[in-house]
Amino acid sequence: MEFDPSVLLPAPSVRQRILEILQAALTAVDPGAAVRRALHREADILLVGDRRYDLHSYRRVVVLGAGKAGAPMAQAVESVLGERISGGLVVVKTDHSGPTQRVRVVEASHPTPDEAGVAAGREILALAADAGPDDLVIALISGGGSALLVAPAEGLTLADLQGLTAALLACGATINEMNCLRKHCSAVKGGQLARVVAPTTLITLVLSDVIGSPLDVIASGPTVPDSSTWADAWALVEKYDLVEKLPGAVLARLQAGLRGEIPDTPDAHDPLFLASQTVVIADNFLAAQAAKGRAEELGYKGLILTTFLDGDAANAGRLLVALAKEVQASGNPVAAPACLILGGETTVQLGSNPGMGGRNQEVALAAALALRDVPGVTVVSLATDGTDGPTDSAGAMADDGTVDRGALLGLSASDHLRRHDAYPYLVASRDLLRTGPTQTNVNDLLFVFVEKR
Repeated sequence: MEFDPSVLLPAPSVRQRILEILQAALTAVDPGAAVRRALHREADILLVGDRRYDLHSYRRVVVLGAGKAGAPMAQAVESVLGERISGGLVVVKTDHSGPTQRVRVVEASHPTPDEAGVAAGREILALAADAGPDDLVIALISGGGSALLVAPAEGLTLADLQGLTAALLACGATINEMNCLRKHCSAVKGGQLARVVAPTTLITLVLSDVIGSPLDVIASGPTVPDSSTWADAWALVEKYDLVEKLPGAVLARLQAGLRGEIPDTPDAHDPLFLASQTVVIADNFLAAQAAKGRAEELGYKGLILTTFLDGDAANAGRLLVALAKEVQASGNPVAAPACLILGGETTVQLGSNPGMGGRNQEVALAAALALRDVPGVTVVSLATDGTDGPTDSAGAMADDGTVDRGALLGLSASDHLRRHDAYPYLVASRDLLRTGPTQTNVNDLLFVFVEKR
């Protein structure tokens, strides 16, 4: 993929180096390459981590999956197993498809589920139920799978799940919290796909888009044990004051679960996972390491500060500028020219009438306001999937000229930030990052570049 060249205009030499570093991070977490690193075939022996699978022992190999990276992951599995694959289905986000030979790829809506996701969920559950004890199922899981793999629990409809999603997106819940509630309103999430597959042998390959890579949170963990409970789900309803905002059927289901009337999702003690192996094939830290390596090749002193960043996006933007000021003032935590790298996922709590943007754009615009009198610093916030919020942006940059470039066009950075309307401002200031779909997804990467003065 390539970045839109318009972002280079404010500072071509500096920004060209930055784009090379961002590209290195995305290349390192290419889903196809990650799958091929995880799967090794020697004649009829499939090697996955420390386990060996004799393909002669299996009647069929079936591939199932969900997530934004599903198409290149399926292509890579086909390149390894070829004719041994009997078929399968992977559901991906709209415009994230790709050509395959044996595994069918279908598209659905993200982040709000739609009928296509329901149809995909229904078919994947049917394929899982059809798998027998002498079959091998390979599940390909990546970020976005929570919205794409849809199977409303008994008593719920797609409209109920859409209402749940809208309420969660608006309240500022973290992805861990969102997926806790999603799992308890689904017939496929939270280990329930594995429940249908069992006792068939199951291999799950995971491209992680969640801080710390908790397996039961990534795509809502359809094939792994669930650590959350009905009580956890209801606690989130109370935490975010959602009683008046969730569909009635969702509230009724959660309350029935609390009363013990509905079984909980399978946990780590459930024997159904005995024939299951799960491998994380790429994550945020791998991307951060690649960015650090390329930054150092280009003359920066690189430092990964954390891959566990969360919290409010605007606050994160101001934090990044504070880090830059410290580098300039004291040379800590590393002297300029410096490239500080943070990974994770921030949140935005929307008001009643928000504008257009995404969390990474909000990080950049908040940073821009703090950078107005701080020359020699560029802050970058990148969504590794190429999609930041409901926009065509992958995030944005900000430097000491971002506010002035907008002001020359009659725009107020502080007003756009207040209204969560970063997108039109950053288009005008020529700070928006565009990549198109990257077909990977390992959270966000945030950077502080401090040039030597």
